[in-house]
Amino acid sequence: MFNTTAWNRLRYTVYAPFYDAVAARAFRRPRRIALGQVDWEPGMRVLVVGAGTGLDLPFLPHDIELHATDIAPAMVKRTATRAEALRHDVECRVMDAEALSYPDEHFEAVIMHLIIAVMPDPQRGLAEAYRVLKPGGQLCVMDKFQPDGQPAGAGRRLLNGVTSALATDITRQAQPLLSEAGFQIRHDEPVLMNGLFRALLAVKIAP
Repeated sequence: MFNTTAWNRLRYTVYAPFYDAVAARAFRRPRRIALGQVDWEPGMRVLVVGAGTGLDLPFLPHDIELHATDIAPAMVKRTATRAEALRHDVECRVMDAEALSYPDEHFEAVIMHLIIAVMPDPQRGLAEAYRVLKPGGQLCVMDKFQPDGQPAGAGRRLLNGVTSALATDITRQAQPLLSEAGFQIRHDEPVLMNGLFRALLAVKIAP
């Protein structure tokens, strides 16, 4: 199986110099829509998990306490450079999304864009997002998902063996993943490619 933490760190280190050329323009509108769903408040503490090169930064308020993580040091370096150019105060750290080194209930919002379909274990990554969010905290998701009521067929599963190694899993379903992790979906909007990509806002429900 190629979708491992070590493999993701390696491939995103290789992708880093070219990432913006592929993802910047195509996902500009989906990022704006997804982040527009969040109820922003001055001073709120926010975590961007899998920040990549920092392409979410232009759409984030300046009056928040912002933290950004990525598994690849090359990506984190580019996020820091973009933050400086935008005069955005961001704490950038190399970190595995499935093992966040933040305390429980530390953030009011967690942003996960184009990472749930990439993580080796999305259940574990979402459990970490749940852990570091305060009760009632917001989870902002934008990613590609298989329709919730339509499990992936044999052909899609076969193709997924290739896509998950090179780029992303194409068989994951948003509603089962988020609900199992303890989140309640408040908003779900198709944003690209006839609904393949969706922007969702979910809330942490206290146990």
